[in-house]
Amino acid sequence: MCCTWFQRYIELNPVRAAMVDDPAHYRWSSDRSNALGQADPRITPHVLYWSPGRTDKERQQGYRTLFRAELDGETIDDIRLALNQNQAIGNKRFHTKIERMTGIRREARPRGRPRLKPGSDAAAPEGQGELAL
Repeated sequence: MCCTWFQRYIELNPVRAAMVDDPAHYRWSSDRSNALGQADPRITPHVLYWSPGRTDKERQQGYRTLFRAELDGETIDDIRLALNQNQAIGNKRFHTKIERMTGIRREARPRGRPRLKPGSDAAAPEGQGELAL
């Protein structure tokens, strides 16, 4: 299922960006080949393309049905977060497994070091304290 999320995200990106009103109208889209059956020597159909039907016509209809439906906002946000933070995407179980394997959490965290808590005994290294004015 995750694979179709990415395919749909990519195919529908020009539509979301208001560059075109239909993915088939975007010059670099594989939609014309997969959804409309127009031959393109640069495109090799993905294995998922072959699964929704037995004939080319059935597969093209299945592709059009799936790829004309926009992803929900939460899925789009998850994909963008994963891309922007160079992290894996998947369900909670997958994230937990990856976090255990790598020791890296997936959630967004603020940049930089954590702030010191007020009243902490941590002293600044010599010469790096506040300047006296």
